[in-house]
Amino acid sequence: MVRVEQLGFDLGIQRLVRITPARLGVWDDCPRRYRLTYLDRPAPPRGGPQAANTLGAVVHLALRAVFENPPPRRTGAAAAALVEKYWNSEGFRDAEQAAAYRARARDWVADYVTEALERARPNKEQPNEEQPNEEQPDDELAVGLEKWVSASTGRVVAEGRVDRIDRRADELVIVDYKTGRHTPTPADAAASPALALYAVAAERTLRRTCRQVELHHLPTGVIAGWRHDEHSLDEHVRRAEASADRLAAASDALEAGGDPAGLFPARPAPRCAGCPMRRSCPEGRAVGPEAAPWAMLVP
Repeated sequence: MVRVEQLGFDLGIQRLVRITPARLGVWDDCPRRYRLTYLDRPAPPRGGPQAANTLGAVVHLALRAVFENPPPRRTGAAAAALVEKYWNSEGFRDAEQAAAYRARARDWVADYVTEALERARPNKEQPNEEQPNEEQPDDELAVGLEKWVSASTGRVVAEGRVDRIDRRADELVIVDYKTGRHTPTPADAAASPALALYAVAAERTLRRTCRQVELHHLPTGVIAGWRHDEHSLDEHVRRAEASADRLAAASDALEAGGDPAGLFPARPAPRCAGCPMRRSCPEGRAVGPEAAPWAMLVP
């Protein structure tokens, strides 16, 4: 979290809190984890690599690279080859498990890219005006890859890096890749603060309407989408501003010598089993045993 000082119209100093959805999500989940991750110096030791994170990172890298290619070179085979290029086995149980998930990741990205290009290719034989998303030219797919977007709401500067931004007709669409155990639903997309803030920031940054947000789950091929309206986006912004205000107040109090435990309390939950900061958090360790590094892989 960074505070930005800005002159207001009354010539007073208005402090804007610079946030990313990822950091704000950590704060909302567990203030203790936020402090241990971002504020404490020297930084406490972290847990080792998690296989699910490794897998997700490889898939993201492969998809970014394949969509950076011109349309004729965006193929399933190219995507699968990129999984091989970026693969590493950190966090997996053994070489056999790593090899099995490498093969699965190759299939996921190959199928995903092939299907994405099919959806984006115009159907010249049977045009369908009721489904504009099906008529999007290939060169309009992925107009932003790992794109940094930013927007000031008046109280916060919300910014972050979006997996992919598509252009469909005259609008932008936020695409977030998922490789975890949970298969997302439209309700997940609607409730996601990150997707909503990305939509607001993308619209401000790229100056084009952005209302559609989507979670693309590669293991199942599910695309869970939601179309926001102005009211729903405003609600997400309002909640983000309130959360950022609480975070800024706690950080200021900590800097002034306040009690770390009281200002940044732990919120024990089942997720503590895989928290990278659990070794520095007695409350988290008390929840139960530490999860194996490969425990969160999709079955």
